[in-house]
Amino acid sequence: MQTNFTPEQLENPAMAASEKILRTCVHCGFCTATCPTYLLLGDELDSPRGRIYLIKDMLESGKPASAEVVKHIDRCLSCLSCMTTCPSGVHYMHLVDHARAYIEETYHRPWHDRLLRGLLARILPYPKRFRVAMGAAILAKPFKGLIGALPVLGNRLGAMVDLAPARMPARSPLDQPGTFKAEGERRGRVAILSGCAQPVLKPGFNEAAIRLLNRHGVDVVQPKGEGCCGALVHHMGREEQGHTFAKRNIDAWIAEMDGEGLDAIIITASGCGTTIKDYGFMFRDDPAYAEKAARVSAIAKDITEYVASLDLMNPVRETDLVVAYHSACSMQHGQAIRTEPKTLLKKAGFAVKDVPEGHICCGSAGTYNLLQPEIANQLRARKVANIERTKPDLIATGNIGCMTQIGKGTEIPLVHTVELLDWATGGPMPETLEKAGFQKRVSQPLTIAAE
Repeated sequence: MQTNFTPEQLENPAMAASEKILRTCVHCGFCTATCPTYLLLGDELDSPRGRIYLIKDMLESGKPASAEVVKHIDRCLSCLSCMTTCPSGVHYMHLVDHARAYIEETYHRPWHDRLLRGLLARILPYPKRFRVAMGAAILAKPFKGLIGALPVLGNRLGAMVDLAPARMPARSPLDQPGTFKAEGERRGRVAILSGCAQPVLKPGFNEAAIRLLNRHGVDVVQPKGEGCCGALVHHMGREEQGHTFAKRNIDAWIAEMDGEGLDAIIITASGCGTTIKDYGFMFRDDPAYAEKAARVSAIAKDITEYVASLDLMNPVRETDLVVAYHSACSMQHGQAIRTEPKTLLKKAGFAVKDVPEGHICCGSAGTYNLLQPEIANQLRARKVANIERTKPDLIATGNIGCMTQIGKGTEIPLVHTVELLDWATGGPMPETLEKAGFQKRVSQPLTIAAE
């Protein structure tokens, strides 16, 4: 694609990076075949190619973002399916991230958008605040119909109430700084991201990961000072806030790397993993953080990515359970992790089925299902229909957002991949499966498990 940026514009590192990305696009249109919003809406401007044209025009002109541009950029899920499809290697993620930051800086949103986005940015990344907000949403569930009927904000406030869990999960005793020692001879030492929303909604995920890693001879540390990875606000265009969260994590992990050392930084939420692996790019021009951020990104690993390198133990129990594996967009497109989770599940004794149209987003996408509920609901219905076609006993995935989204559309139990791996190698049955009565479907532990 030909560009017409001025030399002065290209002195800005972000603009220079976007100009380079724009030049790689050859207008081929392969991306339109796998873009969820184009599949639903049929509008060229709601495809990656159309958005690229809008972003190019916006950045080249140097003018404030228009309402039309904002509408179509806001509809983008950042699922990154287009990056998997693109034969030219267009790095759409970095381009749309820059566009969102530019919009945040130059566009004056309507009051209701400012209010809602501001609330999300001030609540979701902070576990204590998020826990209070979840409590309020649970209390508001009986009034969901009235809330949804409110003018202007009703549909989005209703979506927030609907996505809240039926009850508040108990806090995990492991959700605090400290080191969890390996069983037997130590084979490695890793840090684990505690994050923000996940420890409130599903504290059992990291508990399962810690048990699994300890069982495989790995020390797990939760460093003091780390928290939200910054992804939620970063993808809302709030670059400064996102970088503040990221710097806090970088400092916490570098202290461990330069102290007792780390073999990896483990992430159990793939949406966070995609962002942490991008810290090196995010801070490439920051003299104080460029080198540290690159070091962190270099050892960031999804839990399944790391466990695959350990040689998973043989399962301690037999099962005939059929698992539909839902690969989160941030996993398959953002990190190109496609086979490891399924291979691990099969080794753990589960029958694994792929989901038709598995490359199409479920509609979660960070805060997308709160800000664009109508499109998100259509994508959820499509995803659930495809999952149910496989007739599985349960669904496994590696991202809290996908689990929350899909779980509102089906009665099939959803679990994190690491919960199944932990259970298969000696951990407790995942709470979700226990409540669904799966004890009858599983044999007693095998006596050969320790061999």
